[in-house]
Amino acid sequence: MISSKREIQDTKKDLENRKKARFKKLVFWLLVDLAVAAIVFALLLYRPGRYKPVDFSSNSDGREQVSRYLTHELGPAFNKGVQYREPFELAVTQEGINDIIARLNWPVESEGILFYAPAVFFIPGTFVLMGTADVQGVKFIVTIELEPKINEQGLLNLQVAKVKVGAVNITPLAKMMAKKMYAQRLATMPIDTKAVQTLIVASLLNDEPFEPVFRVEDKKVRIEKITIAEKKLLLRFVPAS
Repeated sequence: MISSKREIQDTKKDLENRKKARFKKLVFWLLVDLAVAAIVFALLLYRPGRYKPVDFSSNSDGREQVSRYLTHELGPAFNKGVQYREPFELAVTQEGINDIIARLNWPVESEGILFYAPAVFFIPGTFVLMGTADVQGVKFIVTIELEPKINEQGLLNLQVAKVKVGAVNITPLAKMMAKKMYAQRLATMPIDTKAVQTLIVASLLNDEPFEPVFRVEDKKVRIEKITIAEKKLLLRFVPAS
């Protein structure tokens, strides 16, 4: 009888010890999960140091006005080159392109998300676009890196090299979601598949190269070469029939 009582007591202690061990493991892994979630959230909220969008709040010229860089420098230089019907180069500065895009109609809403405060960076070989995404009051910095390339057939492909939210690389997920949304839009809305904006979207989402030919009044020009240097984009145009 005494031995059986001791066996019962030992069995109870063993069960209690196992329960305590399982509880400790549960608490440990719960803490690990919380720590991982906190780290991931902190990485998502990360704000890159170079992200400094143009702010017109303290500028007297007002953000609603058209950029003088566009109307007095870039536009006239492009039109002049087109009129001569000869190959020409067009240089776009990082400061100038940021002045242009910052004056567009922001914010833009898509799927309940607000996008605003864009900033562009020219890094050798790479076009970087950054902006703020507001999701129900929580702000994330989105970074998209593009590597435009012209192939041997003269077709332009706007390859998306990387997509990041904060410091987290979400490139595969972003491409998958973007393709799905674009396919749904094609299925539900009439879209001109030959329009330049449609060709650009198809290139970004599906890596589909297209002819970089643009019409200016009664003339056409083709982008023959793209060179992205530090803080500068160089475009070489040639007449197109």
